[in-house]
Amino acid sequence: MLRITFLILLLVLLALQFKLWGGHGALRQLQARRSSVAELTDQNAQLLQRNQALGADVEDLKSGDQAIEARARGELGLIKPGEVFYQVVDPAGGNSAAPTQGMNN
Repeated sequence: MLRITFLILLLVLLALQFKLWGGHGALRQLQARRSSVAELTDQNAQLLQRNQALGADVEDLKSGDQAIEARARGELGLIKPGEVFYQVVDPAGGNSAAPTQGMNN
């Protein structure tokens, strides 16, 4: 009788071990989920920083003309009347030379 009880308890222990290591909700799945949560947390932190930077840009654009003018100069090539535009070209042959602007009043 003691042997049968021991065998039954051993089978129950093995079944529980199988469920722990390989069944639904196993330790491998738990570790995979934890790493997934860590990656998503990092992505959320990066997106939060990006959103804060974009929010600061929006506030700058709403608050004054300087940010709008700087963006127009950089992206659209704004030149005010009375200013002289200078473009510096690298003689080494790169097309990577960005136009620069100078003021001449």
